[in-house]
This record gives sequence, C-alpha cells and structure tokens, in this order.
Amino acid sequence: MTKTKTFNEFSRRQVLAGVAAGGAVAAAGTLGMPHIARAADPVKIGVVHPVTGFLQFSGTQCRFGAVTAIDEVNAAGGLKALGGAPLEAVLGDAQSKAEIGAAEVEKFNEAGVSAVVGAYASGICLATTQTAAKYGIPHVVDVGVSDQIVSRGLENTFRFGPGFGTITKEGVDHLIAINKEAGSPVKSVVIVHENTTPFGSGMAGLLEKNLTPAGFEVKEILPHPTGNKDFNNIALKIKELNPDLVIPSHYYGDGVLFLRTLQRQRVQPKAIYSVLGGASSQYRLVNEFPDAAEYVMDCNHWFDPRKDAALALRKKTEAAGLSYSYEVFLAYEAVMFAVDAIERAGSADRAKIIEAMASSTWDGHFMPYGPTKMVNGQNEGAQAMVMQVLDKEIEVVAPKEFATKAPVFPRPA
Repeated sequence: MTKTKTFNEFSRRQVLAGVAAGGAVAAAGTLGMPHIARAADPVKIGVVHPVTGFLQFSGTQCRFGAVTAIDEVNAAGGLKALGGAPLEAVLGDAQSKAEIGAAEVEKFNEAGVSAVVGAYASGICLATTQTAAKYGIPHVVDVGVSDQIVSRGLENTFRFGPGFGTITKEGVDHLIAINKEAGSPVKSVVIVHENTTPFGSGMAGLLEKNLTPAGFEVKEILPHPTGNKDFNNIALKIKELNPDLVIPSHYYGDGVLFLRTLQRQRVQPKAIYSVLGGASSQYRLVNEFPDAAEYVMDCNHWFDPRKDAALALRKKTEAAGLSYSYEVFLAYEAVMFAVDAIERAGSADRAKIIEAMASSTWDGHFMPYGPTKMVNGQNEGAQAMVMQVLDKEIEVVAPKEFATKAPVFPRPA
C-alpha cells in the first residue's frame, strides 16, 4: 500500500472520499530534508488536486487514480532502479483555488518531493507548475488542457495528454467527417460554455475559430458561470435559435444540469456534440440519468478500449465505489509516466528526472497515443477520441481504428 502521512493523518477512507482538510499535505520525515533519496529511502511524489470546493468531484477522482498507480508500483516491488524503494504519496488539496494549489507545492518542496502530479483544472495547473519551476521540481500535468501551461518555456513541466488546440482541432475534424458521412445534416451551431475559469472561455473561442472556416454557422455563444443553478433561460434561448447542433463545454455538475434541462424543456437538436464535456463522457451520468445521456457525443480524453490494463483499472475503480472517468485514468497514467522517468533516471534527483521526462519514449500506457514524444513539455503523440452514449454504454465512435460502435448521427427524433 502507499506509504502516506499528513499533518492531520489522512486515513485511506478520507483519501478516496476526497475530504482531506484544506491545506493538509502528506509529509514523512523531517521537513526540509534533501530531495535526493538513498537507495532504500521512499521516493516522494506530490499529488495535488482540488478535493474540496466546486471541483471536488473531479479532484477526488484524480486523487484516486494517482494513489492507485502508486499503490500498484509499490505492490509490484517498488522502484527497481532504486533497489525496490517505495513511492510515498504526499497529498495536497488545492481547494479549487489556484493560489492554494501553489501553496501546496511550496509545502511539497519543503517535504522533499522528487516530482509533482496534478492538478486537474487548467487554472490550478498554471499556478502549480509555475511554483514547481521555482524549485526545479518536475511536474506532470494530468488533465489541465490550457496550452498556456506548456507554452511558457518551463523546463520542469510535462503534459502527457493533449491540450486545447489539439482536442479542438480533432473535435472539429471528426465532426466534419461524421457529418459528411451522414449526408451533412448539421449546418448551424450554438456553443454553451462556462466562463468562470480559463477552460470554458478558451474552448469557446477555439471552437468558433475552427467551426466557421469549416462551413458551420455559429448562431450564438452562450456563457454561464461555473456552478450555475438554472439552465432554463439558456435552454429557451437554444429553442428560439433552433440550431442543428449544440456544443457544450463545462464541468461535471453543470454538464449534468444542462443536459437534464434540455431534456425537460424538450430541446432536441439534431445532435449534442460536446468538446471536453465535463459530463458527456462520464459513466456516472450514464448510470444516473441514462435518458438525458443517450446519443450525446463528446470529443475528450479516453483510453484505448482494446487494452486490458484500462479495463482492469475500470474494474478496480468501480469496486471502490467510484465512477471510471478521464480524471481517474489520466492521473493514473501521469504517475506511471513519472515512474518510468524515475526508473530510467535511476535516481530521485529532480534534475535527472526532468531530463528523463524530456527524452521519454514511454509506451507502457493504455492510452491511444503510441510512444511518448515530448516537445517543449507536450506529448505530441497524444490524441482525443470521440465517444457517444449508446444503449447506456459509452462507446468510442472515432477515430475508426479505435471505434467500438458506429456513430448514431443525427440522433433519432
């Protein structure tokens, strides 16, 4: 099991429930000890996510994925290149605030971590990577998609998954192909996005920029705050505009309420095709609100459905009473990417790990990426997938080489 301690002594149950006290950090030994570990010493990995606040659901999912990866490495004998040294999770709660995330990384540095994994939201990742850079701590971004994260020249920062630009381009390209194959029934679009964080507004701007040259008419862009309590006015506006397609981009809670509101208001566009939809590729939505979820499509992070390791992690996640989501498997793979770098570096030294991450060709993952190729901290081999909820299951519908079902497009009236 993962060796973890905190100033307030996290229990395993608290880790999984994501109810850690704000600002608590796991730290073993004396603060301020050097970060270069002896062969038998535990190697500390800082794990920071928003496990309280409005992003609590996603942050808790991420933490589970990261801790599960660390548990598995330890159960398999620890770090082979370091004589079987175990990994030790150093846990931090960003409390859904960028400045708190940065403060947690300050504590990680004092605790002597060799690397940091996190921190889910783009705004938090921008802060945590910047703070980690001050101390030369390698930071693997698990989910944050803002391309600004990897465009600032921070040599310590690495993102294993794709970012805004790649996901948006692939989302539009796949939409064009799916629409063309169906006889081009979709011509007009309304974009709905959250505007509290950099995520939603950035995504909306990129979507409009890519959709218009592709021949789609963007009728309107409708913003809303994160944690929106009522989507009735937006639903009525969509009904008035009567677009062929609705593209939502927001976090989980808003995504669920938005889809359920469209269902209640009988707003039925030819398709709902989200890009980085917070709910659209979530088994939790499918299980709790199957009628609202049916036929919804989403271009998002997803695993290779042909890989047994991905399915094994899903089984383990659901056995723990959690929903298998992109937060879980991206955080899991971010830790495994860091572990591979530590093994190849043969050291817990931060600078050597950064060098190993930059030259990574890791292919031991279960994502649809191929070998890792880092260019300025971004894995150029990463790609998004298009999923659709069909018969209460999330199916991959594009790219075709990974598809488990053909898309139903447009959806039945």
